[in-house]
Order: sequence, then structure tokens, then C-alpha cells
Amino acid sequence: MGEGELELIQQALQGDIDAWGEIVRRYKDAVFGIALGIVGNPPDAEDAAQDAFIRAYENLRRYDLGRKFSTWIFTITANICKNKLRRERFFAPLKNPARLVGAGDPAEEVARDERQALMQEALRTLGEKYREPLVLYYYGDLEYKDIAQALGVPEGTVKTRIHRAKLALKEWLEVRGGKGNA
Repeated sequence: MGEGELELIQQALQGDIDAWGEIVRRYKDAVFGIALGIVGNPPDAEDAAQDAFIRAYENLRRYDLGRKFSTWIFTITANICKNKLRRERFFAPLKNPARLVGAGDPAEEVARDERQALMQEALRTLGEKYREPLVLYYYGDLEYKDIAQALGVPEGTVKTRIHRAKLALKEWLEVRGGKGNA
């Protein structure tokens, strides 16, 4: 756990809203990134991230303090996103959550946006069972064992799915004229 994280969780368990706010501040970007990678569009990702933090707060007493908090909150996020996709069966284009604002070389920004759009399109071609572990690995920066725990599958399955997802992305990008650096 991060510095003081256990203390923050214990304070939040005692009703300290400021402590919970600090936990949210620490994880909001990662939770949003995971949600965006799974649901595919910023408005739905924002809703899913907010729902994940609400559900986590409501169930904080069930959190096992011996487990990594990041794994727990990312699991909640992934489950909310999967349920959202099942209900809506909607795969909108992914948007870049970290878009730089302000100055910059317009040609570089256009090229970056084109690369991002191409990668977003490629991610949408992956099935859910391949996209989820890939997103958790890259957006959530989780280890294989944590992804396995979050998705409820064996660690070997996670490794295989990430490997196959990367190969599929590379192949798709090569066919589309990209460089295929997945």
C-alpha cells in the first residue's frame, strides 16, 4: 500500500470523509483510465469511476486490509464496467483522457491524435476477455496475479490473454498501416 494508505482506509472506516477523499484523489486517474479502456468513452467512464468509488465506500467494511487496495478498487471498477457493457452492449470510441491542453506543435498533436484514434479503434476490435486484462495491465499497472484476482481467472490465463491481445493489436495495426508497436 502507498504511504499512509492503510491509515487513510482505517480513518475512512471510522467515517472520516476527508480520508476517503484523499483515497479517491490518489486513485481517480487510474480508475478512470481502467473504466475508459473497458467502456470506451469518457462520459460512461466517468459514470463508472464514480460508481466504483461509491460502491467501494459503501463496502469499505468488507475490504480485506491484507489485500492491495488498488487490486480491490480496480476489481470493483472492472465489474461495474463489465455490467455496464452487458446492459448496454455499447462500444463507443475511446477518447484520450490525458489530452494535453494548450501549446504544442499542431502537427505533433494531429499525429498523436491520429495514433491515439488508431489505437482506440484497434482496442475496440478485441473481445472483452482480451481487452480487460490488457487495460488492467497497462492502464491499471497491475501485475498478472492481481489481474487474475480481479477477473477471477488463473494467472496463466491472464498471461495468455494479454499475449494474444498484443498479437491481435499488432496484426490489426500492421494491416491498417500502423507500425504495430503493441
